[in-house]
Amino acid sequence: MAKFLNTSAVTYHLEELIKNSNERLVLISPFLRFNDRIRELLEDRDRFKIDIRIVYGKNELQPEENNWLKSLAFVRTSFCKNLHAKCYLNESRAIITSMNLYEFSQVNNNEMGVLIERDSDSTLYQETYTEAQRVIRISEELKVTVERISREDENPSAEESSSSEPSPTPSAPDSGRKISTSQLAKANGIGGKALFQKFLERGWIERVDNSWKLTESGKKDGNGEIRNNPKFGEYIVWPEETVV
Repeated sequence: MAKFLNTSAVTYHLEELIKNSNERLVLISPFLRFNDRIRELLEDRDRFKIDIRIVYGKNELQPEENNWLKSLAFVRTSFCKNLHAKCYLNESRAIITSMNLYEFSQVNNNEMGVLIERDSDSTLYQETYTEAQRVIRISEELKVTVERISREDENPSAEESSSSEPSPTPSAPDSGRKISTSQLAKANGIGGKALFQKFLERGWIERVDNSWKLTESGKKDGNGEIRNNPKFGEYIVWPEETVV
């Protein structure tokens, strides 16, 4: 039988729902925005290779948060026009609620919700699951990244920027053109995530506060440079001829 949830109960059961997902996790919410606790839980589930689907109607993440979400290998995101539903489910439970995923709603608003257990109310759970799958089907699957805004190869892309700023000029006449990490990955026919991992293993970059930072080794051995985009901040460029 479905169980009524107040604000604190929704918060508790939502955390438990994410934490205890072992096969799949579906998060449907109008606003793509997370508090720190949910980010931690998603990272944990991603480590266990859980199939995670997030459907949203409006992206409110900052560029570095977009890149954090993109770094989660088992998370797929979809955009659904005119989305207003808030529904969260795993393989055994579902929550239908007024609560969004971001912290303001959980701290300041008065929320309500309903918890549905698959074992005790299989029909209602299946109806909820079926509708969630329909929402996923009508959504456009997107990689959450600022790269999508950039349309020309010479623009900084993916992890760094979405502006129309021209490609960085060489720092010296014989240094060759320098391009972003994502452009370098594309030029070598590998995924951006795989290239970041290679550079991480070489010690050229490091992870600081959910962002990639250039190390001293990356500057010296990889000839990497930090460039700045007025809108999206710092990003890293490498010689176009870098061996990956």
